[in-house]
Amino acid sequence: MRLLLLEDDTILGEGLRDFLRAEGHVVDWFTTLREAGAVSGEPYDALLLDWQLPDGTGLAWMRQRRHAGDTTPVIMLTARDRLGDRIEGLDAGADDYLVKPFAPEELAARLRAVSRRGGGPSRLRVGAVELDLQARAAFTATGRADLTAREWALVEALALRAGRLVDKSDLERLVLGADAEVSSNALEVHISSLRRKLGREFIETVRGLGYRITPGGVA
Repeated sequence: MRLLLLEDDTILGEGLRDFLRAEGHVVDWFTTLREAGAVSGEPYDALLLDWQLPDGTGLAWMRQRRHAGDTTPVIMLTARDRLGDRIEGLDAGADDYLVKPFAPEELAARLRAVSRRGGGPSRLRVGAVELDLQARAAFTATGRADLTAREWALVEALALRAGRLVDKSDLERLVLGADAEVSSNALEVHISSLRRKLGREFIETVRGLGYRITPGGVA
């Protein structure tokens, strides 16, 4: 998943960013609303928002996005633990509410739960490849494929949009995040590696438009 993390505590922010990246997610971390506003049109699979920030509140920022029609899943990450605060956060549009301090493993589990609530299947078959989106694993006839974190991010980005064409620039941002501009052929390198590991037909290229995977059924 490509995640936007909005957290002004640098120790917590760095720790969550590094943990989630090690889990295979793509994480763009910001400490202010102004910084996050610069990527307001970017595609994200979930938003992780602190409540109180140096230049406003994550709650107000989320409300603005909801009023504009944005349905991206939101998990609030906050020290505000009163019942009234939790109700206010959920009523404002949050999909989940996690009170600090929390274990990063719990956040990872809640992200999986939010992903399941998105309505898609947790297991897909694409040709000869079986994808387990909860275990974050791909299986071929010879067993579990050895994928890097970036390769799994690419598989997941396409699997969460299975059957839909994903524009190359959107896919670059979903997989590479803020580093998308580093190399003009980085995406092609990852796609080539995945085709070696999972088969040449796993990812379909629609020339000039983008990429997609087409599930052959739910596993």
